[in-house]
Amino acid sequence: MGLALEAAGLSGPDDVPVGAVILDPDGVVLARAGNRREALADPTAHAEVLAIREAATRFGDGWRLGGCTLAVTLEPCAMCAGALVSARIERLVFGAYEPKTGAVGSVWDVVRDPRVTHRVSVRGGIRAGECGALLTDFFAPHRG
Repeated sequence: MGLALEAAGLSGPDDVPVGAVILDPDGVVLARAGNRREALADPTAHAEVLAIREAATRFGDGWRLGGCTLAVTLEPCAMCAGALVSARIERLVFGAYEPKTGAVGSVWDVVRDPRVTHRVSVRGGIRAGECGALLTDFFAPHRG
């Protein structure tokens, strides 16, 4: 999770600071990314999606990331959870829970739904305080 916290620093200055890292089955870093939705004017430029895109160019057959682990500072949304399933990520480790849009147990549970073709092993709440503080600090000036 430390690497994901560092990757949050790759987020654009106007982007919510979320960091993601993908490790291969041997623990070698394949990709790291920060949220870049605002910076790239791209609604799909979440840290998880950017990391999956990069990792897929370095591992597997071009899109399958079997045996890989994704560590991210915030519980993935529905789009990112779907991307994890589609990429065949084996393990997900995340920090802070997202009670409004989280799709790995908080609102939905996309990655462990028995109806999907691939299920992801999940461990949430890792260093949740530190991960949540990134968000609190980012949003504090925007709240009255």
